[in-house]
Amino acid sequence: MNFHKLPAGVQDVLPGEYYNLSLLEERLKEKFRLAGCRFVQSSALEYYDTFAEIRNRIPQGNMFKMTDGDGALLVLRPDMTLAVSRIAATKLRDTRVRLAYVGEVWNSAEGTGNLSQREVLQAGVEFLGEEGAFSDARIIAFAVECMRAAGLDDFTVDVGHVGFFKGLLSGAGLGEADAERLRACIDAKDTIGAAMLLKNSGVGGRAAEAVQALPSLFGGEEVFARAERLTDDVTALGALEHLKKVHALLKQFGCDKYVSFDLGTVKSLSYYSGIVFTGLTKALGAPVLSGGRYDMLADDFGKHIPAVGFAMGLKRILMALERGGKMQAPPPPYAVVLAKEGCEAAAYAEYRKLTAEGKTADLYTGGYEEGLEYARARGARVVLAATEKGVEKI
Repeated sequence: MNFHKLPAGVQDVLPGEYYNLSLLEERLKEKFRLAGCRFVQSSALEYYDTFAEIRNRIPQGNMFKMTDGDGALLVLRPDMTLAVSRIAATKLRDTRVRLAYVGEVWNSAEGTGNLSQREVLQAGVEFLGEEGAFSDARIIAFAVECMRAAGLDDFTVDVGHVGFFKGLLSGAGLGEADAERLRACIDAKDTIGAAMLLKNSGVGGRAAEAVQALPSLFGGEEVFARAERLTDDVTALGALEHLKKVHALLKQFGCDKYVSFDLGTVKSLSYYSGIVFTGLTKALGAPVLSGGRYDMLADDFGKHIPAVGFAMGLKRILMALERGGKMQAPPPPYAVVLAKEGCEAAAYAEYRKLTAEGKTADLYTGGYEEGLEYARARGARVVLAATEKGVEKI
């Protein structure tokens, strides 16, 4: 085995990256706090059944599994929204609350490509106990605010609604498994796969035509008129009316320029219950934010709590910032204190004095010339030397 390598899909975070990642976390935490969110932290370890034996179960092949001392099967947290839903349903009295988190989720599926991640650092919010077009528009507007706060500028939030897809399929007679396979084809813009599945399932006519048109239904508000011509289904048309209300509010909020509509964005039908949205940035060409409405998730844990929210992939955002030339260099130390042999105590006392004043300081022991080079290499504003005469500025 090569002990210098890491497993696929995980990465070390180096000092410069960590500094920028910390800045990103702090900016988003402040946005969450100012929006009235309260922070929670769920356990990294959960019981396997919590995620595998519920209606919105996660495929067992996507979870890192291990055995507890008593033989119980455990997993590393595979989904943050389900974990927060569990907390809200089982441990909070007030279920009309805005919760926020920063934490990691783990997905054992390796995936493909250089953006594949199995250890994902997320920052996200869940607005619990809220329903309606205003709540949906507010969360999308807040997603735009957070992407801007993260330092992104050339981005789009694509908005869809799972109700439109469900409405198109309502009379098609597809079983749950086939509907999910068809959803995956549409979401991946796999029109050939969708056409074959519809044909093999005996779905034809207007319903098949409407479903196959979904991948092309993206753009501005003109999408609504095109979509209305495809169906008479009440559920599908209701989803479009809801999106129109959301769009009208986003215009009033002044953030509609960041928003487009994509009715071919069809996320998990059991997980999501209404709007769905994805944040994309041109610097990366891949999602950095994902969210939607999931009114039924908490039901799995014994309480009905309508909810809408999103999660941001912080390492992906960091990659987008790096490609856009927006990474910041860590600040240099204010001072480097050179400690001559025999004068280490005086150097350490000076170091403590500087740090107590809130100034960054570094101690160096060794040769004088080497110490000066060390200080220059780190860009220190001040170089001090501790000698028998005391501490002197160089």
